[in-house]
Amino acid sequence: MPIVTIGAEGRWTNYHGTGTSEEATRFALRSGVAERGRDEIAIAARAVQDWLAAAQVAKRRVRPLGAGWSPSNVNISSQSWLLHTRRFNRCFRIGGDDVRPGIDAAALMLVEAGALVDEVSDKLEAQGRSLWTSGAGNGQTFAGAAATGTHGSMIARGGIQDHIRAIQIVTPAGIHWIEPAAGVMSDAFIAATGSIPLRDDAIFAAAQLPVGSFGIVTALIIDSVPKFLVRPIQNLRKVDRAALDWLAEGDFRRFSAAYAIDRDPDFVQMIVNPYKPFKRAAMLRFLYAEPWRDDYPRATPGQLGAGHDALSLLGRLLNDYPWARGALLQFAMKLGYASGPDVDAPPVFGSWGEGLDTHRPLADLFNASVTIDRADLTRAFELICAVYARHGGSTVVTVRFMERAQGLIAPARFAHNAVIDFDGPRSQRTADAYARVVERLDAEGIVFTRHWAKSCRLDAARVAADYGDDFRRWRAARDRLMPDPAHRALFGSEILDGLGLTL
Repeated sequence: MPIVTIGAEGRWTNYHGTGTSEEATRFALRSGVAERGRDEIAIAARAVQDWLAAAQVAKRRVRPLGAGWSPSNVNISSQSWLLHTRRFNRCFRIGGDDVRPGIDAAALMLVEAGALVDEVSDKLEAQGRSLWTSGAGNGQTFAGAAATGTHGSMIARGGIQDHIRAIQIVTPAGIHWIEPAAGVMSDAFIAATGSIPLRDDAIFAAAQLPVGSFGIVTALIIDSVPKFLVRPIQNLRKVDRAALDWLAEGDFRRFSAAYAIDRDPDFVQMIVNPYKPFKRAAMLRFLYAEPWRDDYPRATPGQLGAGHDALSLLGRLLNDYPWARGALLQFAMKLGYASGPDVDAPPVFGSWGEGLDTHRPLADLFNASVTIDRADLTRAFELICAVYARHGGSTVVTVRFMERAQGLIAPARFAHNAVIDFDGPRSQRTADAYARVVERLDAEGIVFTRHWAKSCRLDAARVAADYGDDFRRWRAARDRLMPDPAHRALFGSEILDGLGLTL
């Protein structure tokens, strides 16, 4: 049996040390040795369904755990059964006979739910393929990153869940293979996975971003693109106010020409000190996609500029000396962040996966985010910086850009999105400052959403207001997949219940 008990009832703490499940019994779902992926996941899905039945008999709620990556408490569930999927992480090629007519099998891969973003990326790149977006790190499970709406980072793309073409989900009532109505995989393939085919656009759009509330995700079909190179440019430059308007208008070429090279960028990131943001240098990062070639000079992730969350190293210093906050933030930006190549340095290149890195645990780091319509960037940015300047809070402000993401409750729900992150030392002062930021955004009528896996200060009423009809469609899809209220309650927790996701 691929599910084993890995500990007596006790305490489990997430990867970043920011949340703890008390009185939790831990289990692990592990990969087997079947030659075909469809056979692997059929065996695992049956085991998961038996495990769910046992949890119901024991009157315990359940929570799937991948890498335990989320800094929020969305993966925390006390007095529950926890199912670790990290060792359920095999990836399999898709054959031409496995897909429906018109589907490019070579672009697809079958991924077990515990596979990390890094592992999926490596497997694809070994086959000459690539992910087209992801978050700043790669230590999450792919299923977990998608389930919480991890934002993308390519200007013309959406979120990481946009890669999903089909999903296997296990509920107490069945093993479901969920696809868009047009279909992806062949009937024979789906039957071999032990699943009931469910080709339904509405349920698929909801299941792409389930926030742990749709059952246990056991497998995914992931889409990809041909492998490509990226050239990074990274520097510290003072940014003019007028440049914010260029970004808000989507004139990334003009921004790139002013601060890097005169070329359309594929990725733009701006890390800003909110204390005198136009007088102190911001850390700018650009990526430019180029056709793949095998003879490019290899570079390390550090040389490619991967990894830029080192503010946690100065957390205690920043919190103990708030009067020096602005200067210390600037010091951290100069010395703590990765130093990628600037315009005048010899260019370096890497694949998309080579430019990612796995962050160390961030227990001392505050991590929050809002996503806004890109057109509101200038007004929102100046308002945010003014709040921090007046009320404190030792965070930098990071801005990235992306298109609308798939999934009914994806935070990147605007046609063109600006994602604004707030990273700094974990303290009450910093949390209070973020609370004032979201209050001011509301007061000024700036519409925004929040990342499901970060500190977000959400409740059920706010979730319903933020996502409107899409949230009602999401709940309707969940109820069609699991019409029995007792089954929906099985996947609940204090956090998810409070967000209105499992009631």
